[in-house]
Amino acid sequence: MITGEIKSKIDKIWDDFWTGGISNPLTVIEQFTYLIFIKQLDDKQIRMEKQASLLGVPIDKPIYTKEQSPLRWSNFKNKDPEVMFNLFTRPQRELNDITAFDFMKTIGAEGGEFAKFMKGAIFMIQSPKLLDKVVQQIDQLPLDNRDTKGDLYEYMLSKIAEAGTNGQFRTPRHIINMMVAMAQPKKDDIICDPACGTAGFLVSAGEYIFDNHNDWFQDKTFREHFNTNMFNGTEFDPSMLRIAAMNLQLHGIETPVLTGTDALSEANGDVENAYTLILANPPFKGSLDYDEVESSLLQTTKTKKTELLFLSLMLRTLKVGGRAAVIVPDGVLFGSSGAHKAIRKELVENQKLEAVISMPSGVFKPYAGVSTAVLFFTKTNSGGTDKVWFYDMKADGYSLDDKRNAITDNDIPDILKRYHNLEAEAERKRTDQSFLVPFNDIKENDWDLSINRYKEIVYEEIEYDKPRDIIKAIKELDKDRTNALLTLENLLN
Repeated sequence: MITGEIKSKIDKIWDDFWTGGISNPLTVIEQFTYLIFIKQLDDKQIRMEKQASLLGVPIDKPIYTKEQSPLRWSNFKNKDPEVMFNLFTRPQRELNDITAFDFMKTIGAEGGEFAKFMKGAIFMIQSPKLLDKVVQQIDQLPLDNRDTKGDLYEYMLSKIAEAGTNGQFRTPRHIINMMVAMAQPKKDDIICDPACGTAGFLVSAGEYIFDNHNDWFQDKTFREHFNTNMFNGTEFDPSMLRIAAMNLQLHGIETPVLTGTDALSEANGDVENAYTLILANPPFKGSLDYDEVESSLLQTTKTKKTELLFLSLMLRTLKVGGRAAVIVPDGVLFGSSGAHKAIRKELVENQKLEAVISMPSGVFKPYAGVSTAVLFFTKTNSGGTDKVWFYDMKADGYSLDDKRNAITDNDIPDILKRYHNLEAEAERKRTDQSFLVPFNDIKENDWDLSINRYKEIVYEEIEYDKPRDIIKAIKELDKDRTNALLTLENLLN
């Protein structure tokens, strides 16, 4: 957790960007990210120089040459604001007409995964004063600690939602953590988010492993797996891709496999049977033309709706035995179209659907009020659904209005406890908050997966007096009222 002092520093940086004329929250995050990356490049070279000095050998592949030292953070941070600004905006003739910003874009593999997505990056800070303010404040941030630097970047990202802009890119962190804790990433998992946004799911999966299985890192094979192909993400928005790469990097995931393409398009058609765990909150309410969609996805369910196509994509890209935890809008659960029924039938009859968690509509406020659910399923291609566990989440620890203030009511600990002990759920009745529904019941209800289809409500019987007795009572009250008025009138006379 980051301290109040660090939060105040991030708030100050955010405010300085806004007062400096950068009002788009996404642009603020991007410029903040670029500067952090430039500082990291210099920090990396400083570590290399210390090691070389200790061993008495030259640096094999320096990030900056001696001639490029003016472009290093440790050098320009102490310069006059005008000089610093010129280093970022004016090509330096003595440095092959390159700027400090352009250098970051050409660093290549030495800069890690983030550097691969720098094409198209634009320096948007318009004044020397603003650049100097932000550089001096970033220089004071604790970017040498994995936990702290990851948390401070997450805090910066949370401001996208607070600003009410680009909120679609952020799934609430506590919901992500709940899904990851339910899925429990395994040592050999190949994890993917096909619509990764800022990579919240991948970050949470990595944090889960760091927190719960730190001993795995003693195994060389696991370390290689963790650092090469364990974390995979697809995102078509270049800005999001850069932010995702930095978010993962700051959380200790240096080399994720990130792909800049539309997961549903033909360009992604060669990815099949590749992953063992998918964690995702794919786009809702989108619609694509058939000729834009990878053809094999339409074989499972012919539709233009993105929320259904992503489920089809997950079934294609999962290995047999692979698991998925995915957020879907409620319409997926009960939609009456042929495509809706086809994807539900596929999940229940041909795969193994394990759980449906119905979430309240306020979970995604303030930027969306849609009702959603989380589906958990395993790809088997041979069925296996015996009973499906349903849970009616009523509170997630925050108020369900636009303010989303913290409250004491929170069903998430109970969800985790019950999900990991499903044997005990067999005794629960359908009047409870959670219960199991047999395969045949779902089949008979046309593959409907909405919890209200199966939840039983106990109505409290209320007995009312007979109309004759009510009328009698009214007459007596009216008689008493008349007598009271007569008494009052006599007293006044």
